[in-house]
Amino acid sequence: MKPIPHRVARVQREGASTRTLSLAPLNGPAQETIKPGQFNMLYVFGVGEAPISMSGNPADETVLVHTVREVGAVTTALCAATVGDVIGVRGPFGSIWPLDESEGSDLLIMAGGLGLPPLRPLIYSVLAERDHYGDVSILYGARTPSDILFKKELRRWGGRFDVDVHVTVDVGDSDWRGDVGVVTRLLGRADIDPDHTTALVCGPEVMLRFAALELENLGVRQDRVFVSMERNMHCGIGLCGHCQFGPTFVCKDGPVYRYDRVAYLMNTGEV
Repeated sequence: MKPIPHRVARVQREGASTRTLSLAPLNGPAQETIKPGQFNMLYVFGVGEAPISMSGNPADETVLVHTVREVGAVTTALCAATVGDVIGVRGPFGSIWPLDESEGSDLLIMAGGLGLPPLRPLIYSVLAERDHYGDVSILYGARTPSDILFKKELRRWGGRFDVDVHVTVDVGDSDWRGDVGVVTRLLGRADIDPDHTTALVCGPEVMLRFAALELENLGVRQDRVFVSMERNMHCGIGLCGHCQFGPTFVCKDGPVYRYDRVAYLMNTGEV
């Protein structure tokens, strides 16, 4: 429950309203290693706290890296932070992406909008042990070309011979030469073997539903689809009830869920 003070060591501008913060502990060693899929509660003194997924390389234990978009008072304050500012950190919390269980499988990594940062630690981990997996495809959709995150890394990943990367935008501009349309349209560009594919998906809930439906149409079973859903979390430990999702709490039982266990909730109104 007690926030541990961290100093802002670096601020990276990712777009008009998105920043990536690297946080270093003020005193003592860094907190325990965060595993891909988990999140921290970031506290801005005098403003409040918000749940933010880890977006950095899990192998680098010197800093905590989180990517934040301005959507409310706390995230606006986080995006306004400068090097040297102090931010409180609680965590890590939550479930993780099933990397160990997916060894030997083809991986389909699919992100929509701000869904790429929670998948970025997973991508780092996969590429660090690339020979543990079969084919790896990364499909990413952003609203506009200016909203695309981690552009240099996407180009670097796409330049590898052992990773297939496709990026689309909802609305292009005069300089955009890539795909235009929702991210699920990119599934036609990926070489999917449904019996040997594990899909790891993060994005808005409507995108998760349609992605799971399209994957099922391609023959990928629901128990081989995993989704991350950070929704309405406030306390991180299941006390406040804001993130109750049917019989589960996203902050404790998620944010990563196996889709077959929550599919009925995704299609139930007012849940």
